[in-house]
Amino acid sequence: MRRIALAALAALALGAAAPVAAGAQDANQQAYQSKRQQLLKELEQTQDQLSDIRNQRVQLQTRIEAVIAQMMRDRAQALLLANETTALQQLDAILTSSQDNLLAQRDRFLTIGDAVRRRSGAILVVLLRADSSAQQQLSGAALTLNGATVETRTYSLAASNALNVGAVDQVYRSNVLPTTHTVAVTVTVNGQAVTQTVTVSAAPEAVTYVQFAVRNGQVTPTTWSSRGTTPF
Repeated sequence: MRRIALAALAALALGAAAPVAAGAQDANQQAYQSKRQQLLKELEQTQDQLSDIRNQRVQLQTRIEAVIAQMMRDRAQALLLANETTALQQLDAILTSSQDNLLAQRDRFLTIGDAVRRRSGAILVVLLRADSSAQQQLSGAALTLNGATVETRTYSLAASNALNVGAVDQVYRSNVLPTTHTVAVTVTVNGQAVTQTVTVSAAPEAVTYVQFAVRNGQVTPTTWSSRGTTPF
């Protein structure tokens, strides 16, 4: 009887343990599936993040290449500008040197001119006047010295009237070499051009005057020299 009772208890124990084992197996399976789904989801998220990182890397690489290309263009432009700047600096140096040479030559010529004037000391003055006793209209005058035109005049009615009442026009005054000079004047009187020529010798350290007087449509020259009014 005792053996029968123990066998019956063992059978009951085995019958109760079977549902418990099945329930535990189901719980493990659910935990496995849940963990698997979680891992798959994390894997997908990781792959998405990796794809984003790759895209960001491509964009960053593109930006870096663009910056490098811009830097190369800027460098090339800077080199071109450097060459142009060097050329401009060289041209400026040449211009500065040329200007200095021109200034030196000008000073040299001025010095030579001053020396010639001090040595020669001759001044030529050309005057134009009209005879106040005659009624005449002077409209212009042209003066040539040694064949070259050195001065021109245009007289208004008021200027002509001033000449007719005694005014004198100093047409020319300059330093000249102490030698012979040909002075010619062409005066327009009452619409007619009248020319008169005179040859004078400019004395050294003196002022030589040539005066052309207009009367009745004729031009009469007069010359004289003076030392008392010279700057020497």
